[in-house]
Amino acid sequence: MDSIFAPDLWILVTLAAAVFQTGRFMLQKHLATDTLSAGGATFSRFLYSAPFIALLMPLYLGLSGQGLPALGPGFWLYGAMGGTAQIMATVCVVLLFKQRNFAVGITFKKTEVIQTVLMGWIVLGEGVSGAGFAAIALGVVGLLLLSGGAEAKGLRLADLRNRAAGLGIASGFLFAISAVCYRGASLAVVSDDPLLRAGVTLAAVVLMQTLIMVVWLRLREPGQMHRVWAARRLAVWIGLTSMAGSLCWFIAFTLQNAAYVKALGQVELMLSIAASTLFFRERISGREWTGMAVLAVSILLLVLAT
Repeated sequence: MDSIFAPDLWILVTLAAAVFQTGRFMLQKHLATDTLSAGGATFSRFLYSAPFIALLMPLYLGLSGQGLPALGPGFWLYGAMGGTAQIMATVCVVLLFKQRNFAVGITFKKTEVIQTVLMGWIVLGEGVSGAGFAAIALGVVGLLLLSGGAEAKGLRLADLRNRAAGLGIASGFLFAISAVCYRGASLAVVSDDPLLRAGVTLAAVVLMQTLIMVVWLRLREPGQMHRVWAARRLAVWIGLTSMAGSLCWFIAFTLQNAAYVKALGQVELMLSIAASTLFFRERISGREWTGMAVLAVSILLLVLAT
């Protein structure tokens, strides 16, 4: 029975991860539009996911009969760098939602796949095939189409300098950095259990992120602390969907090749379009449709080429 159903489990888990992640960003956009600042909406993610992680970690340790593993060199540095990059990336995405519609914002965020490959090529000297470079070039065309806005004509590099494009590209870059750092932190956990490594890394990072955001908001936006608490009935779902999404992504990556998981994960773009048009009642222009389609194809081709 396991041999029949196990190969399909990664598909269900990946789809669940995409649904949870889309739901979390929808909630953050809603709160950032009506109730909270970008910083407050970002803080709510970490604050309200911490209790769920605090409950799950002891439960998993008890069920698996394991103790807390040792942490190797670099764990806290990698975790702090990745956590800080993720905070900044999330703030960029939430701010982007105020500039452009939800679907375009999520598509900009997806450039993290392209930027991760480019970063590996430039910084680490990792090989990129001819098909990979062709996919990246196609992605640049998609970016130019999206960056120009709904009323723009033609393709201009100058369009990449506008605020929306800057926030979108910055979010993808920062999410790419966080992904690399989280992998480094996870590998520094002395354990052969991948779920335990992920759980310890997630717990430590969320704790650091919560503390960083508490200090930041107290110094820069003190009123947001009260607003985040006042919005707890809705904000708690940001924490729950955030934790569930992270868990599902990691399980999927342990069950299947990362390229296949990332390829299927592009369904998030379709979910974002549905959310943008059906929930937020936003209009997507013909140029934006074209840009999202071109960028989605380039990401899919790049994932399959690497």
